[in-house]
Amino acid sequence: MTEKVKADSLVTLHYRLASGNDQALVSTFDGTPATLQLGNGELVPTLEACLEGLAVGEHHTFLLEAEQAFGPHSPELVQRLSRADLPADGNVEVFSMIEFSGPDGMHIAGLVRELDADSALIDFNHPLAGRDVRFEVEIVGIL
Repeated sequence: MTEKVKADSLVTLHYRLASGNDQALVSTFDGTPATLQLGNGELVPTLEACLEGLAVGEHHTFLLEAEQAFGPHSPELVQRLSRADLPADGNVEVFSMIEFSGPDGMHIAGLVRELDADSALIDFNHPLAGRDVRFEVEIVGIL
């Protein structure tokens, strides 16, 4: 019987994540495959679910609407912050990612959307929130 990917599998795979219009965002197909432990947050649950039931050698492309992939873009997660509240150790530029430390010590990343002398508009949504995505995978191994 052929082994298939399960919800807790350690999987080696090639993958390509692209926007709905097929602009590649990340791909391992031209390099070394990735090895991911499913079920521990290395991959969002909706993308992990696409892998379940696949066998070694299978190659699939999944088209996911925004709500299935990284969810809708939430306006509540876009906040204007004073420049004084920005991390002092980083070079802040428009479209750069900034990492903040939460009260629980957890790190939270935000994208700088706007910047002026007094404040910055920071988007804490996932960069692909609100966007359809194409998720192409080829299962190399199940460990």
